[in-house]
Amino acid sequence: MVKKKHVKQKLRIRWLILLFLLVLIVGLTVGVYTYKLLFAPSVSVKEENGVTYIYIPTGATFERVMEDLCNQGIVSDCEAFKWLARQMNYHKHVYPGRYRIEEDMSYPELIRMLRSGRQEPLMLSWRKFRFLPQIAGFFGKYLEPDSQQIMEVLTDTVFLAKYGLTPQTVLAIFIPDTYEFLWNTSPEQLIDRMYREYEKFWTPERRAKAEKIGLTPMQVMILASIVESETYRVDEMPIIAGVYLNRLRKGMRLQADPTIKYALGDWSIRRITWKMLEVESPYNTYKYKGLPPGPIGTPSKQAIEAVLNAKKHDFLFFCARTDGSGYHDFSRTFQEHLACARRWRQYLNQKMKEAKQKQS
Repeated sequence: MVKKKHVKQKLRIRWLILLFLLVLIVGLTVGVYTYKLLFAPSVSVKEENGVTYIYIPTGATFERVMEDLCNQGIVSDCEAFKWLARQMNYHKHVYPGRYRIEEDMSYPELIRMLRSGRQEPLMLSWRKFRFLPQIAGFFGKYLEPDSQQIMEVLTDTVFLAKYGLTPQTVLAIFIPDTYEFLWNTSPEQLIDRMYREYEKFWTPERRAKAEKIGLTPMQVMILASIVESETYRVDEMPIIAGVYLNRLRKGMRLQADPTIKYALGDWSIRRITWKMLEVESPYNTYKYKGLPPGPIGTPSKQAIEAVLNAKKHDFLFFCARTDGSGYHDFSRTFQEHLACARRWRQYLNQKMKEAKQKQS
């Protein structure tokens, strides 16, 4: 009897030990899984630099975000992640944007970032836009709205009127520089942002300089776009600006060749012909006095400053030099200018002749 009791007691102990080990194993498994779910780096990034981005469109649902994270392989345990995201209330705080995801992130870190709407901004730079479709195409490449949506706002006269702009003058607010944007910036927000940057650029000091030369800030932008189209030599820009200011004061036509290229919509033209000068356009400064209705490109800050600090002189004409330096010869009289223009035409003819000889 005692022996049987002893055996039963041993069996009971064994079962207790086995139960304890089973509970321990289950506990450890749950613990490891919980640790991995809550604290361990769980995000998977395929890129070599250990960083990837997820783009959440405007109006995206919680289910759409979960699906994208799983389909891109960022989240491996989709059901667990979805459960955790709901527990952390993310399904009630889904924000659009471009989010930077790093491979050492845990699931809670990823969820907190998405839930906060703390997206990674874009740094966008540009040197020159000539036409509105170029602006629409550029931002449509990097931002959520496509080029067509952006173009619609760039040409919306009612919307632009809120800022005192037109489809002809809106080009001026895109001053070349580097700017920070959120990926989900709307076309309307884009215009608003660039207008604020434009207003910020036009400090009281710059406005005073514009007033001193008899121009509004927008007129300075228009003239600066012409000046910069005439020369890439920054040190020469103030002299050319002075020429155009002299012509404006005298009521002369600007007769700026770059405005003809703009009117024709073809910036590849190398030589302006007499027939081209006949184009019917408000941008044709050979036909119409004064400044055109808008910039013929986005002028650089150097070109704008060149107009605001234009050289005072009595030159009325200029013509490219024949030494290939990119600089110009300046003239006070039309007769002097004709002589310079004649030399320039001879120079171009000679270059064209040499090019043909090389081809043959």
